[in-house]
Amino acid sequence: MPKKRQSRGRKKGDKGSVELVQCDNCGALVPRDKAVCITKWYSPVDPQLAEELEKRGAIIARYPVTKCYCISCAIHYGIIKVRPEHERKKYVPLQAQSRRF
Repeated sequence: MPKKRQSRGRKKGDKGSVELVQCDNCGALVPRDKAVCITKWYSPVDPQLAEELEKRGAIIARYPVTKCYCISCAIHYGIIKVRPEHERKKYVPLQAQSRRF
């Protein structure tokens, strides 16, 4: 059976197996190398208040928050996009392929 992608949609390489992570949206178990992980900075202080405090010289703490999504949730939220047709791999029918004997 032909492969659709050379990497099989993963970043695993030659490793045997990787640990599973849970999608933060739907709860599906996804291999860590296949999940789409996004890191955003979170500040517990309101942005307008933080701006005023920083003008006065205060240091506001910000924390990185990493969320992992399965592929379907990442597409639904617009984190990754579906490629347009002209960028996809071209389909070649079996009869048009050359046979090797």
